[in-house]
Amino acid sequence: MPLEPVIGLEVHAQLKTRTKIFCGCSTVFGASPNTHVCPVCLGLPGALPVFNRRVAEFALRLALATGGRINRESRFARKNYFYPDLPKGYQISQYALPIAEGGGVEIDLDGGARRIGLIRIHMEEDAGKLVHDPHRPVSHVDLNRAGVPLIEIVSAPELRSPEEAGAYLRKLRSIVRYLDICDGNLEEGSFRCDANVSLRPVGSQTLGTRTELKNLNSFRFVERALHYEIERQREELAAGRAIVQETRLYDAEQNRTFSMRGKEEAHDYRYFPDPDLLPLAVDDAWLEAIAEALPELPDARRRRFVEQYALSPEEAERLTAGREVADYFEACLA
Repeated sequence: MPLEPVIGLEVHAQLKTRTKIFCGCSTVFGASPNTHVCPVCLGLPGALPVFNRRVAEFALRLALATGGRINRESRFARKNYFYPDLPKGYQISQYALPIAEGGGVEIDLDGGARRIGLIRIHMEEDAGKLVHDPHRPVSHVDLNRAGVPLIEIVSAPELRSPEEAGAYLRKLRSIVRYLDICDGNLEEGSFRCDANVSLRPVGSQTLGTRTELKNLNSFRFVERALHYEIERQREELAAGRAIVQETRLYDAEQNRTFSMRGKEEAHDYRYFPDPDLLPLAVDDAWLEAIAEALPELPDARRRRFVEQYALSPEEAERLTAGREVADYFEACLA
């Protein structure tokens, strides 16, 4: 029976705020370890979070740009798990009431346009970073990144090939850079993704057992990891073995994935509303002010370049992929 891949992506975009999401510590990349920290992001007893309004503004920009439905009231929740880089023992995120739901991103592949739906956009804090010593069997914890603001963009399981996944990621990165809410730097980890992939019979509407791929820090690695995992699952199913729901890491040097741990479900994290943070209310005036300040987005600018400057679609695509190049092009023409 022919099988088709079903792929969904969870993208974490680090927001370009000067300070963290719940405290006044700097978000500048590359500082000495554990220097951009305070009692709040260190999780010390009695320290209380104070929400950074700019984070919500950036999340609303993306929701409006992708046609999402804004929840006029959203709520922060505690996602409970234990890991050395998570000092509080929980991550402040959003669960039942995210800031936005729905919307979509249009991709172009092989001359055809397709809209990939979004499930949700929500705000959360980043965890710290583990630094593994190459000479000794020890790991160090750097909490400079703990509390840095993120938005997570969860796509619907509507991608059908690694190439579509790559096109979607490139378009989403272009949008967040146009909106000036994320620098899109994959090497520094400010734009990173996890991929969920499964196989199902062609024509079926039932999703197969999925695996989650982590450690994907370039568009090329995303596509290579998905190709490998799709073929691995095909071989497992052809041999009569069931797919195990798990989280797998991608090794770029060996170009293979390997098992990391069993895949968690939402109930494993014991989500509950954060008692230290009030619900976020979005009123009409605030939303209208953000909407009026939105820039011309890549798709609209590409169409205008074709119509106004008589460029080919390929030329317009190259010139508008990055906002800086498009601005420079028009400045030269002026």
